[in-house]
Amino acid sequence: MSDSTLRRAVTATERRHDAWLAAGMLVAGMLSAALGSVSNIYGGDPPALYWAMLYAAALTVPLAFRRRYPSIVLIAVSAAFFVGVSVGIPEVYVGNVAIFIAMYTVGAWLADRRRAALVRILLIVAMFVWLLVTVFQSAASGNSLSQEGPFSPFAAFAMIQFLVNVAFFGGAYLFGERAYASAMDKAALEERTAELERERERTAAQAVALDRVRIARELHDVVAHHVSAMGVQAGAARTVLDRDKNAAKTALTGVETSARQALTELRQLLETLRTPDADAPGGSTLRLDALPELVAHANANGLPTELSVVGEPVETSEIVQVNLYRIAQEALTNARRHGGPGATADVRLRYAEDAVELEVSNTGRAPISGRAGLGLVGMRERAASSGGTLEARARDRGGFLVRARVPRTQAVPA
Repeated sequence: MSDSTLRRAVTATERRHDAWLAAGMLVAGMLSAALGSVSNIYGGDPPALYWAMLYAAALTVPLAFRRRYPSIVLIAVSAAFFVGVSVGIPEVYVGNVAIFIAMYTVGAWLADRRRAALVRILLIVAMFVWLLVTVFQSAASGNSLSQEGPFSPFAAFAMIQFLVNVAFFGGAYLFGERAYASAMDKAALEERTAELERERERTAAQAVALDRVRIARELHDVVAHHVSAMGVQAGAARTVLDRDKNAAKTALTGVETSARQALTELRQLLETLRTPDADAPGGSTLRLDALPELVAHANANGLPTELSVVGEPVETSEIVQVNLYRIAQEALTNARRHGGPGATADVRLRYAEDAVELEVSNTGRAPISGRAGLGLVGMRERAASSGGTLEARARDRGGFLVRARVPRTQAVPA
């Protein structure tokens, strides 16, 4: 970002302040010029009073536009000062102050720094050349100050003039540079603050979106699993209702059990969402050691399923256990839904040195739709949130395969 874009525009309040400054300086300049004419500080025959008033206006009125046109105002004020002093207008104070303000403004407000430096340096050089010419003219005209001796009164007077002008113009230059640097620092800080605020808003929006995805994923896993089982059990009850009432009763009992389990898990989910983090339960009931119950549920609902564990079980993080359990649950739900009659499933849990791998495969038909459903999307999100990967594909010999591999300890937030 360039300086010209960082430097803010002049506000209406600052324009009013400049107008009041110019008005105050105009009054002071007229008063100083009038008193100087009365006191005849330059001696001789001074110009008429109206010339002094015009000079005061030429010095001060441009200051009303100093922040909008800094370099033009400095040139105008300097030209007026040069003409006024050259013709002997008896005013010495307000003119110096006006030049100081104009030079300071160029340093503090002109966005083109090369132009700001060039205008001020040229003006300073011109003023010192003018000072030297004036000093030599004074020496050649034989003024009242003695010019004899190694450090005569005249040399002392010339040295004082030189040092005063160095301090005067150097101060105006340095103060302007410092004011501009401070303005740039403030503008950069405001820009960083605004960027941080925008980033905070984006982060908050992303957090809300992630929470919505997480809630949707949990609801899908809870509802889809139990409703799918209820559908299978209700269909079985309808099929055997006329010829085997006991079997129909058993199936309907299974529907009731699945409904109660679904309500219990939904209630737990809602309680988790409503509970502050500081009061949240220490652990989840959904862990890898609950996989036998999940397999038993699949067997009870018409999907013959086997579970095998390879390797020595090790303790993993809560998020890894919950996500792997949910992936197994969703994979078995899909197998029961899409595998068709006679489908079977196999759940394998492998503990490697650095990762835990879950594989759920089933026989029967592969899903008919080629588009990934919400279940597959949710499984991929769960694997990613645990820092792992997920493979989901149809098998060549029929059925479907879901394989998730996640690190044993490290969990990367989604």
